[in-house]
Amino acid sequence: MSQSIKCEIVAVGTELLLGQIVDTNSSWISQRLAEAGIDSHHQTKVGDNHDRIVAALQAALARSDAIIVCGGLGPTHDDITRPAIAAVMGVELQHDEAVANRIRQKFAAANRAMPEINLLQAQVPQGASVMDDLPGTAPGLICPINDNDGDTNNDDTNNDRANAANKVIYAVPGVPYEMKIMIANTVIGDLRERAGFPPTITSRTLLTWGYSESGLAEALADEITALDSSDPDVSIAFLASGWNGLRLRLSTKSKDAGTVLDHHEQRIRAIIGDAVFGVEPDTMESVVLD
Repeated sequence: MSQSIKCEIVAVGTELLLGQIVDTNSSWISQRLAEAGIDSHHQTKVGDNHDRIVAALQAALARSDAIIVCGGLGPTHDDITRPAIAAVMGVELQHDEAVANRIRQKFAAANRAMPEINLLQAQVPQGASVMDDLPGTAPGLICPINDNDGDTNNDDTNNDRANAANKVIYAVPGVPYEMKIMIANTVIGDLRERAGFPPTITSRTLLTWGYSESGLAEALADEITALDSSDPDVSIAFLASGWNGLRLRLSTKSKDAGTVLDHHEQRIRAIIGDAVFGVEPDTMESVVLD
């Protein structure tokens, strides 16, 4: 039986806050989460500061079931994601010799001498598991969050503890190539399993012309309100497309996505009529030619 699961993204790196690097990782990850049917309501950027990373993770865990932390897994002094996660878990870091050997083998395969500092990447929070993929030298981590404090005789406390025990932090490198392999091969599958293999999100995009974004929102206000109250698994979003008009995207998690999208497309067409001139992958040119 599937259940709703919320996953939050925390991007680590002072360079992100200074604008020296654009955070394309979070954008890519959020697309993969949406495709997998995993809700994601928040994204956070935080600099390379232990206390602020801990605070960001604690805030994220308070409102989400899973956290993907991207960055800060390197071997240098400012790579402090591992100790920050350990602090949130309430555990110590421990040396994992199997990870250390994998890192040594990476350098040997490239015929390069390994700086000893790289063995810092073999420090793993107690209770965490290491992802199988190791495209670089930074291992990805799956870190369960457990709450062992409080009154064990209190039902509410026990429920809170059970919810906390189901939460997880995934730590992946900030290098896009390495991150994408771990997200695609491990994280998405693990999230889907935790959620009971939820359905993926299916979308249909209607192409419109003649409305401003605010005008289209006003015309469809009653329909959007009705959706929110009667069918929360269906959503409407407006996407500005410049001289190509406005795209109106219908999305649903329903197993019977085609029927659901057909129904709501008909309702929208009944409201705004010929303002809908096509459905992606149509283009304005292809519609005019037809």
